[in-house]
Amino acid sequence: MAFQAFEMERWQSTWENRVRFNLSESGVHPLSARELLELAGGDAAAALDARLGYPQSNGTPPLREAIAALYPGATAEHVLVTSGSAEANYINCWTLISPGDTVAVVTPTYMQTWGLAKNFGARVVEIPLREDLGWQPDVSDIDRAIAGTVKLVVVTNPSNPTGARLAPELAARIAERASRVGAWLLADEVYQGAERDAVPTPSLWGGGERVIVTNGLSKAYGLPGLRIGWCVADPAHVAALWARKDYTTIGPGVMSDVLATLALAPAVRPRILGRTRGIIQHNWAIVAQWLEGMGDEFAFRAPEAGAIVFARYRAGVGSSEFAETLRRDHDVLIVPGDQFGMDRYVRLGFGPEPAALTAALDRVAAAYRAEAAA
Repeated sequence: MAFQAFEMERWQSTWENRVRFNLSESGVHPLSARELLELAGGDAAAALDARLGYPQSNGTPPLREAIAALYPGATAEHVLVTSGSAEANYINCWTLISPGDTVAVVTPTYMQTWGLAKNFGARVVEIPLREDLGWQPDVSDIDRAIAGTVKLVVVTNPSNPTGARLAPELAARIAERASRVGAWLLADEVYQGAERDAVPTPSLWGGGERVIVTNGLSKAYGLPGLRIGWCVADPAHVAALWARKDYTTIGPGVMSDVLATLALAPAVRPRILGRTRGIIQHNWAIVAQWLEGMGDEFAFRAPEAGAIVFARYRAGVGSSEFAETLRRDHDVLIVPGDQFGMDRYVRLGFGPEPAALTAALDRVAAAYRAEAAA
């Protein structure tokens, strides 16, 4: 079986730290450790006094309790702390997918679970988000895909790359269909908390024993460097995931666990999310004005969550070719749409500092106009 490479992640990890302007990231410019401690009250003792031994491999009780408090009815036994939400998604796919299984994935999406399903030998059926429906799925597509012997259903809500939130009735439809056929439902909710209108996206947690939620501190919290994610699930499933985790990263870093516990404290978490939403609201105004200034060259829907916009463009150049021109000749990194299976789209991240964002967009405009005129 041919290995399915994770094209977007390889593109980003190769170049994101080697360009002057990074518009490939889907989160806001990150907090420093100093800024996080200031938001937490300025007391660095908990972090500085932490012994740098082996960590509690499933996450310390204080961190798991802080995470559980975000999910009604959950306890620390429902929580496994992972090295980013990527590890949470990985060990779920490893645990649940066998060769020959069918996995339904809402697309376009962050292509990790799509690729993992293929690499674990599954058949993937897609539930497309439709641009003409405001990046929502059609009910008929939900019912078609989640049927028969489908083993796992994967949804990212809010969506990456579209920034759209699932309409509540459609989220409920997906959950109901998964329950009806006995499938597991994996809900990646890593953009929850990064909503532009400050209205939290309802979690799919609580919909039954086979509902699994993954999340982390990378997007809404501006703390990707802590590499802290989590999975919330039935305790029996969490135990199965933990057994797999013994083969991967074993446990989170001690300092990351301590700082994550501070970040999720009831008095601190709202401050962090407020910062993120403030950045998104301010920077979206910059991007919206830029897109509108490009005339009818770009078609887009204002994102509801995340520092990303998924825009369709008119020029004939392929998206990877355009992205490579930007990287090579203009020192700007974006994500080409074909890495989500949708050519002639680009995902623009607007999380950088405003001055850097404006300068980067100027370069994107110049490069695009040159391509369009060619």
